[in-house]
Amino acid sequence: MTNIYAIVLAAGQGTRMKSKLYKVLHPVCGKPMVEHVVDNISALNVNRIVTIVGHGAEKVKEQLGEKSEYVLQSEQLGTAHAVMQAESILGSLEGTTLVICGDTPLIQAETMKALLDHHIAQKAKATILTAIAEDPTGYGRVIRDEQGQVAQVVEHKDATPDQRLIKEINTGTYCFDNKALFEALKSVNNNNAQGEYYLPDVIEILKQKGETVAAYTCEDFNETLGVNDRIALSRAEEIMRERINKKHMANGVTIINPSMTHISIDAEIGRDTIIYPGVVIEGKSVIGEDCIIGPNSQISNSKIGNRSVVKHSVVQQSVIGEDTSVGPFAHLRPEAEIGNRVKIGNFVEVKKSTLGDETKVSHLSYIGDAEVGKNVNIGCGSITVNYDGKNKYKTIIEDNVFVGCNSNLVAPVTLRTGSFIAAGSTITEEVPQDSLAIARARQTNKIDYAKKLK
Repeated sequence: MTNIYAIVLAAGQGTRMKSKLYKVLHPVCGKPMVEHVVDNISALNVNRIVTIVGHGAEKVKEQLGEKSEYVLQSEQLGTAHAVMQAESILGSLEGTTLVICGDTPLIQAETMKALLDHHIAQKAKATILTAIAEDPTGYGRVIRDEQGQVAQVVEHKDATPDQRLIKEINTGTYCFDNKALFEALKSVNNNNAQGEYYLPDVIEILKQKGETVAAYTCEDFNETLGVNDRIALSRAEEIMRERINKKHMANGVTIINPSMTHISIDAEIGRDTIIYPGVVIEGKSVIGEDCIIGPNSQISNSKIGNRSVVKHSVVQQSVIGEDTSVGPFAHLRPEAEIGNRVKIGNFVEVKKSTLGDETKVSHLSYIGDAEVGKNVNIGCGSITVNYDGKNKYKTIIEDNVFVGCNSNLVAPVTLRTGSFIAAGSTITEEVPQDSLAIARARQTNKIDYAKKLK
């Protein structure tokens, strides 16, 4: 089997985006465009991936990490010049090389594989991924001969009126015989208005040598969309969102209003879970079966167990067990670990804390930097006072503790098993097992004193 390599073109700044963020790092459904491309290539088990970086090189490398090797294109002198930069890594190798732009996040792995298979079957030196465009304006046209073979690729500005009627366009994605590619690149010149070296010129060079140049037509033109501005970015987001939602619905997830539901491509959702409108599920979130994710909730890089409910709430980098209820209007900040059959009620915030099974924090509470055991009841308005203005401290609440309303637990402090905190207490010392702690001023009534205040 032939070796497969890939070159990802990701050096451009993307001036039409009018952004401080480099073009290929703009996210589509929560993942940067270039990472979509590289992840889809990786699904093909290619031997090597080389990403050509330029503007924002360090940030691109930081995002992709070890998924790719990297070569710097210090000057952006065209697509052929970009591919030339990979010669030091790939130039001497036998095999087939896929060349694809980092701003085409919608091309699926299946389409890339079909392109590669067609290229190998045709014994071609180059194969162009083409598509049929309803409006081909601005695209290079693929001209075929009487036998249906590729005769030439003509840029829109150079096309004759008859050629401009052709709807088959060059998408800018190619397969090449690797050695033929780098040999042909030596003959590419920059004798054009822009003074740049263009990769489509390799096609003409190979044709002049009598080499076979093939074409594979992508069934869905939308897959080939290149994102050059915010309008195209929005379109790519819409297409991918629809694709992702259809996949989940086909797998048994109910999405009440797909057009108002945003799910990351890396998210996993179990069968018979119901997703209500306005939900945003980000990152590598995992949601179990039979869950209800209520309207306008945001789930980010979190795990939710079977049969749990999240309503009108934000869950970030947290874990929720099974049969647990969160919200409405709760906020689970990073490193919240919520057990099974737990109730997190309205206007409750949990941060970097664990809550054991069957614990209840029903409303208007803050639990931060705490270990809370099983079957604990935390009353309305109670908080763990974890910050002294300089350092954070831990609160430990053991099993079967009852914390009355409006209590302040000043960390570091421990409430032992079975203890009871009277409402309105400010606890600063350890409470022994099965003890009642009362820490509040004694009530004093001043008869008729209110009259003086009036």
